[in-house]
Amino acid sequence: MNFLWPQFLWLLAAVPLLVLLYVWLLRRKKKLALRYASLSIVREAMGVRQSVRRHIPPFLFLLAMVAMLIAAARPMAVVVLPSNQQTIILAMDVSGSMRAADVQPNRLVAAQEAAKAFLKDLPRHVKVGIVAFAGSANVAQLPTTNREDLVQAIDSFQLQRATATGNAIVVSLATLFPDAGIDIANFGPNGINSSNGNSNSSNRTRGVPLDQAGKPPPKEFTPVAPGSYTSAAIIMLTDGQRTTGVDPLDAAKVAAERGVRVYTVGIGTVDGETIGFEGWSMRVRLDEETLKAIANKTQAEYYYAGTAADLTKVYNTLSSRLTVEKKETEISALFALGAAVLALLSAGLSLLWFNRIL
Repeated sequence: MNFLWPQFLWLLAAVPLLVLLYVWLLRRKKKLALRYASLSIVREAMGVRQSVRRHIPPFLFLLAMVAMLIAAARPMAVVVLPSNQQTIILAMDVSGSMRAADVQPNRLVAAQEAAKAFLKDLPRHVKVGIVAFAGSANVAQLPTTNREDLVQAIDSFQLQRATATGNAIVVSLATLFPDAGIDIANFGPNGINSSNGNSNSSNRTRGVPLDQAGKPPPKEFTPVAPGSYTSAAIIMLTDGQRTTGVDPLDAAKVAAERGVRVYTVGIGTVDGETIGFEGWSMRVRLDEETLKAIANKTQAEYYYAGTAADLTKVYNTLSSRLTVEKKETEISALFALGAAVLALLSAGLSLLWFNRIL
């Protein structure tokens, strides 16, 4: 436990003085009792039980004072609290490989059903956005608390060719940070070519798009620790087989530099199966290695979902992980509440037993 105002803890030094004062008062009363003709009368009146009772209210009041003094020092402790994560982006693969039936009835339908179950379990105050990706990535639904709009967006998915997992991460980040200038155009074949990313940064003078003319340039970005941004997270569900677009590890690096965790959920089987689509066929397998690398780079976790039941279980796990967290917070109110309860209990017992307050 830490304290914001530790100097107030010096007031606890008064507690032993109060104990000594209480002992002195008891001895003073004892001396006064000697004036009675017979001490046996006093002992008979008091009794052992009555003698113990008289010390309980003062003891409770002393504990109340200690709790109040600790509260004045503003204690801080690590406690489990509802997470301050307010936005989750669900990046869902709608490429042709998601028609594979190694997860029944097929990967896409299983993913849709599990995503809707995930939304149902989330607290209503958490905003959720949907990014659908295949050969490109698009925002299917901007972050909202309206679960009906989210379900409608999920049900409207249409399968397309190719898979651009990196694009999905970039578009998700652009949705979370709309004013940061994150754009797929900033990613070249040799890595990140934007000052927003810190890798292979180019200092060449570039033209300003017409729609950006007159707008202030994006603020200078300073990378933060991976996983340190706790107001949002990305959950990407895919078979992980990138065939086009931005390198997903480059995109994961940008997410890590902004502190955003990218949880990856692998759907399908490692062996995969052969599927046919518009006159062509291909073998589709789960690329776990890439998905694990993305999660590790962003300080998140990878989950494997081989069946529809596993997928629902994974989403439920993510829901619980994303809505609670351990966080250092001030607990002065708890000590103040404890002090109030002890003080009231002390006064109540004193009134009940001795018809006086302490």
